Amino acid sequence: MDVELDRLDIEVAQGDAVQATVLVPQRELPGALFVHGWGGSQGQDLSRAREVAGLGCVCLTFDLRGHRANAARKDVITRGQNLQDLCAAYDWLAGRPHVDAAAIAVVGVSYGGYLAAILSELRPVQWLALRTPALYLDRDWELPKKRLHDDPELARYRRQPVAPQDNRALRACARFGGDVLLVEAEHDRIIPRQVIDNYAGAFGKARSMTRRLIRDADHGFSEKAAQRGYTDVLMAWMTEMVVGSRGAIAADKVRADKQERRVRAPA
Repeated sequence: MDVELDRLDIEVAQGDAVQATVLVPQRELPGALFVHGWGGSQGQDLSRAREVAGLGCVCLTFDLRGHRANAARKDVITRGQNLQDLCAAYDWLAGRPHVDAAAIAVVGVSYGGYLAAILSELRPVQWLALRTPALYLDRDWELPKKRLHDDPELARYRRQPVAPQDNRALRACARFGGDVLLVEAEHDRIIPRQVIDNYAGAFGKARSMTRRLIRDADHGFSEKAAQRGYTDVLMAWMTEMVVGSRGAIAADKVRADKQERRVRAPA
């Protein structure tokens, strides 16, 4: 995002004018890409996407292969193919002429959060929001995703500390330099707290990290109160990120303009 600063004279009477300064945000808008979890769909993201669009963001939701219209392939789709889906969706959004490719948020849920973390190393991501992100062993990358849970080691793996260098998603998080929102469900029976701790510990280079616990929420956020709680947290964070970023850019422009005027001023 950028802001243009221009000085002008506004005529108030014949031969008389007042000096003014106008700050105009660039026409490109921030983008927000939503990634649903395994077994979910873009429909679960639409209400939140509408709210984020109200902040002046271009929002994109989509169905990963193996879901909805493509559900017949659910038994054979791999993580690699779904990551390919996510990259394609990101590239489409970033390529829109009215989207600022340097200001894109990715909001991922569970399996979608895991894919979003990996995406952050493959594409420029400014803001990364992960709700109960899943974690998988790096091996068997080309095995159908549905079969990963057949591995008895997965449950043990999710309950132990994992260093960033030992997991692809966590390595990507360790290199991420943007802003992070990490959301945990209090009664999650699928993603243990240790997984959230592993993600939180990996974001050592993040510009900021906000961690929130949604009380009484299960992994699927099946209760209305939990859904509202998550939406409130996400919207508060997105507002702070998007509006705060615009304000910071405008403030920098004003400071730079003042400095330039001081330099120009006669001694």
